[in-house]
Amino acid sequence: QGHLVESGGGLVQAGGSLRLSCAASGRTFSNYAMGWFRQAPGKEREFVAAINWSGRSTYYTDSVKGRFTISRSNAENTVYLQMNSLKPEDTAVYFCAARSVTNYGFTASEYDYWGQGTQVTVSS
Repeated sequence: QGHLVESGGGLVQAGGSLRLSCAASGRTFSNYAMGWFRQAPGKEREFVAAINWSGRSTYYTDSVKGRFTISRSNAENTVYLQMNSLKPEDTAVYFCAARSVTNYGFTASEYDYWGQGTQVTVSS
């Protein structure tokens, strides 16, 4: 049984930065692809970024390219999402997810483990 716990969310002004962390426990996720999704009020959960098992391949949704960076430390069983130049439209609950294959997917249904989410609020 695996568990994912996100941290690092909070309130930040537009243009600011936050670094989200996702700590995995209960099993090793070093062979799993990992992803970040977000869900704003009244909207569906959307893909943000993903990273393959080795960390050598990443993918981002267009709206965050050049601003967000996903990374991982398999030694620490942790995935990160560095978010820079934040905008009010980035406001959402951010979820970490793990996919039990080595390469990432782009839809929520492709992921097998989920964290509880962390709130990110960007004020204008």
